[in-house]
Amino acid sequence: MTQGPAPRALSDEALSDLLAQQRFGTLATNKRSGHPHLTTMLYNWAPDTRVIRFSTTADRVKVEQLRRDPRAAVHVPGGAVWSFAVAEGEAEVSEITEVPGDAVGRELLAMVPDAAKPEDENAFLEQLVAERRVVIRLKVRRLYGTALDVKG
Repeated sequence: MTQGPAPRALSDEALSDLLAQQRFGTLATNKRSGHPHLTTMLYNWAPDTRVIRFSTTADRVKVEQLRRDPRAAVHVPGGAVWSFAVAEGEAEVSEITEVPGDAVGRELLAMVPDAAKPEDENAFLEQLVAERRVVIRLKVRRLYGTALDVKG
């Protein structure tokens, strides 16, 4: 294998920008055995508060794991195979949305990109209740990642 350029560490700002540009990442939680549990998730990054939000249902394994051990990380790929960002922190799981339009339901609605906003908000909020949706909030304490500048 020939020696090429080394990956370069990305600044906190560049890592935040990468998180903002992407919509999907791999959430890593901890199983009881200590092994990672990996799930590809749609996410919402709030750089001002350094919180990544995910929508999921209350019955998912990741919810149980985060309630037991809140340590988690998200891996987000960049534009090239050697470019990525990782956000580490502690997660909290909201209460289940129980009444259409409650605080959790409104938080979930706010996570929907403008282009995908539902035409019937009330029906959407009712669906969230029926699905027993919760919000996972990952409070990011550390960002790291690299980019590899390769000319093709």
